[in-house]
Amino acid sequence: MIAQAVIIQDRKVLMVQQYVQRGDIVWNYPGGGIEPSESPEQACIREVKEETGYDVRLIELLHLHNDKYTFSAEIVGGELFVDKSQEHNQDIVEAAWIGLHDTDKFDAYTRPFLETMRLI
Repeated sequence: MIAQAVIIQDRKVLMVQQYVQRGDIVWNYPGGGIEPSESPEQACIREVKEETGYDVRLIELLHLHNDKYTFSAEIVGGELFVDKSQEHNQDIVEAAWIGLHDTDKFDAYTRPFLETMRLI
């Protein structure tokens, strides 16, 4: 099970560039695996903090499909920072705010959420 967050601020979306299982490097929403003792909400908040340095508040569940929870969220603290010394961040290349107009960064997995939210 996976939990991820779509975070929009100033016409930009917070994303992490990372290696995926098929060997490609893609831009994804911050998120990751749900630990056995966590709710999807707790996992999402933890994963965003681990991958981006930001503390977030979840707003709503946008989508649930195949045990993948996608929440909308907002920043409530912290600052953009990827701690690459942490083993769980070894697949992350960088975290960044991506302009909603920068459509080549979005793929078949990330674009639908922005379209649903009528942002692109």
